[in-house]
Amino acid sequence: MLMAHPAVLKDLIAQYETLTLLEAGKSTPQARQRLADISYTLCVATGTGDADMALIAARHRLSGARPDDDSLLQASVSPEAPSGV
Repeated sequence: MLMAHPAVLKDLIAQYETLTLLEAGKSTPQARQRLADISYTLCVATGTGDADMALIAARHRLSGARPDDDSLLQASVSPEAPSGV
């Protein structure tokens, strides 16, 4: 699979976050289309089919992401809990 350049991923994340912060999904048809386009591009760039998963994948691929990132684990799992609990 081709990998998007980190600068491209950063830009896509920034655009997506800006549009969602401004509630583009509830705004003008042009803003809704832009949000849909950015979501689609994030999905293509990360090989995912969902905008939320695309954001997680994009952030994980950026430099500084921990190789043992546990952000996909259930929120109910405490980081202090011993393994096997």
